[in-house]
Amino acid sequence: MVYVDSRTRDIASMPRGGPDASWLDRRLQTDRLEYLDRDDVDDLKRKVMDSLDRAGRRRRIGIHDKCARMVLREVADVPSPRILELGAGLGGLSSKLLERHPTAALTVTDIDPTFVAGMAASDLGSHPRVTVREMDATAIDAPDGYYDLAVFALSLHHLPPVLAAQVFDAATRAAKKLLIVDLPRPPAPLHVMLLAVVLPLTKVSPLQHDGFISSLRAYSPSALRALANHADPAITVEFRTGRGLGPTVAVASRAR
Repeated sequence: MVYVDSRTRDIASMPRGGPDASWLDRRLQTDRLEYLDRDDVDDLKRKVMDSLDRAGRRRRIGIHDKCARMVLREVADVPSPRILELGAGLGGLSSKLLERHPTAALTVTDIDPTFVAGMAASDLGSHPRVTVREMDATAIDAPDGYYDLAVFALSLHHLPPVLAAQVFDAATRAAKKLLIVDLPRPPAPLHVMLLAVVLPLTKVSPLQHDGFISSLRAYSPSALRALANHADPAITVEFRTGRGLGPTVAVASRAR
């Protein structure tokens, strides 16, 4: 028999809406995997990633550019920051950071070896200020406080609560700050309406399929605080945004 302590059991069963989630909010979640989380749908997985990367690069949407501005605000007082990107996918955010900062040194990582190989073979992989590595965001191979900032953009919702808490633990150990940018979790009544709009599109669009599931797996600010506290009560979480339909942007750091 495997013993599981009560704190781990409590965080494992925590709703995505947080410990104080309403009855309705607790039902607006799923354990179903997105295409991005599966190993048996490589073609669909690549289509989703390519769609996300195109959306990130488009001038009108500009997800990579917006995230890059958030990252650079967090290291504005560091002349030559060392930045760790976790879950980098195809590396669009790190490419934008290189354009915007002349001296930042980037370690660009993902847990998927196919994505890592793609980044390593691209212009990003040959850049003198970039190191591309395969790395698990829950087990960061770096000395304490080595990075000025770790960033995990649009990825935390892929992880169940126990693993998400491990990201807080690992990243606030290896970096002075952890920047989380992720999908918002709207108030439950609004969430229901948004899901109803997207649902018909999930049968025809791999991106909408994953977006629908992502929305159900997104963490609320309350949940992010609970995850950080589970990792270590010394970790504090500050929110840059997190209301309305904009992204949830949180910065976590650990008292040293």
